[in-house]
Amino acid sequence: MTSAWTAIRTIAAKEVTGARRTSLLLVITSFMLLAGLVALVVAALALHDEVTTYNDARALLLSLGKPASSIASPTFVPLKLLRGFIEYIEIIGAVLGIVLGYRAAAIERGRNTLALILTRPLTQTALIGGKLLGNLALIVMVLTATFALGAVGIMLIGGVALSLDEMLRLVLTALAAILFVTIFFVLGFALALRMRRLPQALLAAFSLWLVLVLIAPQIGDTMDPDNQVPGGVFRTLGIPKPEEKAILASFKTYETIRDSIEQASPAKHFERWSFALTGIKETFIGQSVAAVMIDRITNLLWLLGDLAVLLALLFLPRLDFTRLTKE
Repeated sequence: MTSAWTAIRTIAAKEVTGARRTSLLLVITSFMLLAGLVALVVAALALHDEVTTYNDARALLLSLGKPASSIASPTFVPLKLLRGFIEYIEIIGAVLGIVLGYRAAAIERGRNTLALILTRPLTQTALIGGKLLGNLALIVMVLTATFALGAVGIMLIGGVALSLDEMLRLVLTALAAILFVTIFFVLGFALALRMRRLPQALLAAFSLWLVLVLIAPQIGDTMDPDNQVPGGVFRTLGIPKPEEKAILASFKTYETIRDSIEQASPAKHFERWSFALTGIKETFIGQSVAAVMIDRITNLLWLLGDLAVLLALLFLPRLDFTRLTKE
């Protein structure tokens, strides 16, 4: 057991060192940080204007001898500024996971060293586990830096300090992001490790990325009539909840198809979890962290289930070296 763990740690360290030298990893990470930062700056400047306007109005009232209570204190939800951040992590973070996964397999297959490595006292499980651990460390480092940048941006540009509750919500969102990107790492790694030709594996991975991250969520949103009006059709028309459920029951088959398309997307589950915790989904504003987690636990379980299935496909089948070609 000790020798196996030593082998896993050695392979993991090798993965981290090798990936840090790859310019492509730096480019993708930089692009994700830059895109998220631009989206954050735009939103943070708008929040800063709101805070400044309120403070100026409050100062004016106080100078006139009126109580501060005469002006309603607005409810600021600073984590809502992370909407663009989260959306870019959905898209670019998934690409980062696929690139890391492809690299983890291609670096051995390209040198034709995969079969040679496994002739040594090293199990297939230890090899895959070491590569998984090393790249997971990379994902954690990249996303920790991303969310740290987001938190600093909110406080410095938005001019609003984050409370302990908001920091906890940010951490839980970051953990979900790590889980989400890891899913696409395992997907890219499994395909590149087991498909006969590497170019086909990369094409298959990005085809699945296109469907799961871009197409499925958009189809689900577009097919939902309640998303076509700000605040929702039913709320806008003043339809009570019981009547809303009765109306939706008439479109049960339609809703089942639409919901199934959304449920197939890990990006949608990550988005629902994150939007609820950060207050981007306004119905969750004012709810405790525990209440939000209980309400959105299904989305977390879907992400964990997706990862578990992919890990099983990665670890369980034995590698057939006669099917693998050197590219």
